[in-house]
Amino acid sequence: MLYNKISINQQGDNMKRNKIATIALASMLAVSACIGLTACKENKSNSKLPEYPFWLPEEPATQNASVHDPSVFQDPADGKFYAFGSHFAVASSTDLISWRQVASEGAQGQQLLYGTTNWRSVLPLSDALVGGSQNTWAPDVEKIGDTYYMYYSLTSGFGSGRSVIGRVSSDSVTGPYSNEEIIVYSSEKAGEPNAIDPELFYDESGRLWMVYGSFYGGIFLIELDPATGLRKDGRTYRDYQAGKYTLNEYFGKMLWKGGGGGVEGPFIFYDETQGYYYLMVSDGDLSSNYNMLVARSENPDGPYTDIRGNDVAANIGGGNKLAGNYQFAGDQGYAAIGHNSVVQLDGKTLVVAHTRYRSGPDGVSGNHNLRVLEMYFNEDGWPVLSPNAYAGEEPGLVTQAEAAGDYQVVVHTTKRNDATFVDSVPYTFSEDGKILSGTAEAG
Repeated sequence: MLYNKISINQQGDNMKRNKIATIALASMLAVSACIGLTACKENKSNSKLPEYPFWLPEEPATQNASVHDPSVFQDPADGKFYAFGSHFAVASSTDLISWRQVASEGAQGQQLLYGTTNWRSVLPLSDALVGGSQNTWAPDVEKIGDTYYMYYSLTSGFGSGRSVIGRVSSDSVTGPYSNEEIIVYSSEKAGEPNAIDPELFYDESGRLWMVYGSFYGGIFLIELDPATGLRKDGRTYRDYQAGKYTLNEYFGKMLWKGGGGGVEGPFIFYDETQGYYYLMVSDGDLSSNYNMLVARSENPDGPYTDIRGNDVAANIGGGNKLAGNYQFAGDQGYAAIGHNSVVQLDGKTLVVAHTRYRSGPDGVSGNHNLRVLEMYFNEDGWPVLSPNAYAGEEPGLVTQAEAAGDYQVVVHTTKRNDATFVDSVPYTFSEDGKILSGTAEAG
């Protein structure tokens, strides 16, 4: 069964409880005598009992920082988290709860990252390759040795497959960056992936990889040299264009098949407890049906499969849906949650994504505010997301009696590109352990 933990929020001085739960996809919610959430103490029988009912902090304000396609990097120099996004936006945080806008999209971000508002002067080769490029997309910052490297991507226009991923370097996390080097270039030939959205990760043996890709071609993987951060195979776009390599030899291994709609914003992380690599992507239209998907593998280079056992590299349309558009009663509606990073910190798995908001019956706003959600794993090792923004809560226990009450429950549809907002429905948890939908017992 897939189920998410229950979140209990305090509202007002009268301790009125607004209880919020979510069910991932169409699976059943499981409740036992104690539900993980509260601060606890040990009793004489060594079982954990709550010292007092635990109340989550108020949902943190997430609209104080806007970053589209956030890629999160923790700087070892100061411990801060930096979210780098498309169009040069940068935000920082010390706790992954409160964010500060370091630079906004456009000229301010360009000046910070490149030391100039004319970024083309810093990336002349990349600019010439794509021709008429609008700006950089979804960069990833990594530190190798004493040097900070920013892996950036350019396209010749929105939706174009003529694209390049390159790298620049700096002695500071926020730049200025320079010294461009090309990692992979796509000229829109048939079958080529879209060379944007790079994300680096180390596997359990210390090998360094770059996952990348977007609409049309799918998601691909290239191994990098951990000592230099450049391609381990040394292959260049000039040699590829000269016919020295096949498409697969140059662009790497396909992990997730693309199509007319396609998936984007890949991120791979390894969870030691579960023993799997998880590949997260986003799919759909930011203005309507954007959603987050996941598949997993025992190996960094796949194959990645979904809960039905489908290899997502073999068929379009695979993957487990983690989040779509939803709204709890009395709250604002959340939409377009995705293009995320994952931060594993102090035993927690936190997803940092951008989000938009409901506008009208099923309309979506144009905002791109940061939102951090905690991710859990069910007994089969599949991830599910909390519907509430992370606020520093710690796991613990509540008794069955304390868990009793009225809840708002969101059941995400299994249809990945469903643009409809899922509105919460009321459920009741009774003190005898029953779960009621209205007056009927839920199965």
